[in-house]
Order: sequence, then C-alpha cells, then structure tokens
Amino acid sequence: MSTIHIKGGRVIDPGQGVDASLDVWLRDRKVLAVGREGPGDADEVIDAGGLIVCPGLIDCHVHLREPGNEEDETIATGADAALAGGVTTVACMPNTIPPLDTPAGVEYIVLQAKRAKKCNVYPVGAVSKGRSGGELAELGRLVEAGAVAFTDDGAPVANPSLMKRALQYASMFDKVIMQHCQVMELTDGGVMNGGYQSMRLGIPGMPPEAEDIMVARDIRLAEVTGGRLHIQHISTARAVEVVREGKRRGVRVTAEACPHHFTLTDDRLESFDSHFKMNPPLRTSEDVQAVIEGLTDGTIEVLSTDHAPHAPEKKARELNLAPFGIIGLETLVPLVVTHLIGPGHLDWPTAIRMLTVAPADLLGLGHRKGSLAPGFDADVTILDPSARWTVDPGRSRSKSRNTPFGGWEVTGRAHTVIVNGEIRFRHDPGERGDLPAG
Repeated sequence: MSTIHIKGGRVIDPGQGVDASLDVWLRDRKVLAVGREGPGDADEVIDAGGLIVCPGLIDCHVHLREPGNEEDETIATGADAALAGGVTTVACMPNTIPPLDTPAGVEYIVLQAKRAKKCNVYPVGAVSKGRSGGELAELGRLVEAGAVAFTDDGAPVANPSLMKRALQYASMFDKVIMQHCQVMELTDGGVMNGGYQSMRLGIPGMPPEAEDIMVARDIRLAEVTGGRLHIQHISTARAVEVVREGKRRGVRVTAEACPHHFTLTDDRLESFDSHFKMNPPLRTSEDVQAVIEGLTDGTIEVLSTDHAPHAPEKKARELNLAPFGIIGLETLVPLVVTHLIGPGHLDWPTAIRMLTVAPADLLGLGHRKGSLAPGFDADVTILDPSARWTVDPGRSRSKSRNTPFGGWEVTGRAHTVIVNGEIRFRHDPGERGDLPAG
C-alpha cells in the first residue's frame, strides 16, 4: 500500500467545512487522514506550500464523442484534457453514435474509461430511445449498467408527457433528469441569440424565451411529480429567475452554469467566428449578469463546462453550417478564478463547492467523492491559484481546438491531479504558456 503525503497546502473541503493550512494523507486509493499530524512516513511527499488542496473536481456535463465521432474526441483524449484542467471525474453525455440508450452502450463507456486510466468517467444515459423523444428508455437497466443520471442533451425532451414520466421513473432510482431546455420550434434555423445583435448582423436568432418556457414547464413537472430536475447550461436572466422561484416553492431543481455564459456576450458574433457559436447561444450582458447573480446567491449551485469538441475542419465551415459547441475542460478553473473569484463574485470555498460537493450530490456520488473525508476515494486536485498563463489552443490535450478563449491571459491552473490514489497529472511549466509572476 503506497502512501502519499500532501503537506503545507491550503486545504479547502466545503463538504466538511474545512479551510485551513493542513496536510493530507492518501493510502490504498482512499483518503487516510487530514490534519496537522499524520501516520508517519510516506512513499511520496508533495509540497503544496502556496497551493490549494481540494477534493478532485467534478464536471457533470462533458461530451466525449466516443463512440461515433472519434475524429472530434475520444474517451482517452477527453479524460486527459480533464486531468490537465484539474478535473478528476466527468459525466459524459449520451449523444454519441449510437446514443447511450442501452446497457451495452453504457457498459462500453465504463470499460473504455478503465482502459484509458485517466480520470473517472461516468456515463449519463439517454432519457428516450434513440434520443428521439418518442419512447422512454429502459432507465432501470441503464442504472444497473452504470448510468448516474439521464438526459437527451443536445436536444430537449420536448414531449411533456414523456418528461413527466421520466421524472417519475427516475425517482424510483433516485436519479436526476438533466434537461437541455429549449423549445425547438422557436429556435429552428437559429445560429445565435435572438435579439438586437442578431437583427443587426442579419444572423438567424434563437430567442431567450425558447429556454425560459422550457425551464418553467419542467419545473412545474418536477413540482407535481416530486422528481429531481437539473437545468443544464442555464443562460437567460428569466430562466435564472424561474429556477429561483422554483426553489422558493421547494421544487427539487438544480442548475449549472458554464464559463462561456458568464464571460461572453452575443456581440462576439460580429466576427462571424464559429468558435463563438454554441447552444444555448451567448446572450446579452444582462443575461451574463443574471447568471453571475444566480451563482452568487446560490440559485445556480453547479459549475460545469459543456465540453463539446469538434474537429477543426467542422468548425471551419460557414457560421450557419458549423456545429454548435466549444471545448472547456482545460479552461474551467482559470475562467472561474479570473472572472468569478478575482472580482469577488465567489470566494474559494464556494467555487470549490460548486466543482466538488454539488456535482457529486447531483450524480449520486456524494458518499464517495467530492470530499476529503477519511475513507472517501483518493481523488485530489492541487491548484496553483496565482499562476498566470495564456490560453493556447494548440497546446490543448483535447483532440479538438474549438475554444473562443485562445490568447486570453488567465489566472489559476491545475498543479497536480491525483485519481484513485495515483498521480495522473503534474503541471509542466513549459507546456502551458506561463506568464511571468506579478
């Protein structure tokens, strides 16, 4: 049994209310102890002076593209990008080819993740067969195969009757329905946010009410069924307010925000650059402020990436033909540090809660992940909170390069990442475009 001793770091574990200079010991794939005195000698000692030591970060919304679109990403390359971003666990979406709507499909993800031996990968099963929205998938069998949640992400569950039944059936297994909230009839042919900028630029719009209406509908369905609902990549001011109202009524609803929706606005489409094309689209400055306020007051309790890789030749097409989506695993931490913690919207413990405890609870992993409590899985992220570097898409560990943040100067990054008691990533100063201190 090998022992790792992480010494002298600022340990932040929101699950236990810990924020102090402490040491952490790991042994045999589990957390052994956290404190100022430990069990003695260790096989490896990591000096974490000046660094933040926290539970391994969890991203509940990632597209790994395998099977079916391995030219965009594979489980191995996506999981490697996750490690470089400080993420020890990802939940992968089911919009693969074929979709993850059968036990065999779910088991394939589990086996491929084990072969890759990078970060932990948990499959999210499809709500409907073929993700077509017509017939409920066999949710119980998907759970048995390893699914931790359900979604038809990439498309909404449009049929309200099917959504209601999905919430009811998922409750039998205490699983959450994660919904891409969009009324497709309102967004058909749309490329960017519908509003002043889309009219000015002559680009077909996707109006914010397409999200607002679906969020309101599904919160009502969650209320009448008692089911667990999670709003993916929330992006509009009204949607944030509807979630806030639902929480006040006691509805079991949670929501996530992605960095692009609290850092970028729809005027970026003036460049006609497809790296700014995503779904839901970039919204207005008022929407961005509402998302930030939702994070600040706890209406939105999860931070995620919606990591959506596409091969360069796909994103190089005309704006109306290019696919939606951007990569995000390696820029998650620095964008949170630079745009949420730096300006004072969130403090470190709150941000780390949104990246550990909250997604662990969402996915039903809170009994073993998301904390440094003794006996929990030895997943640990060590962060350098003051490192300054420039985002260089060419150095991404993802198979794709479709990021709108290329050239941005940011602060914060992963220093060392431990998964199941094994060091899986160490920062290489020559690899990430470091900037001089100060």
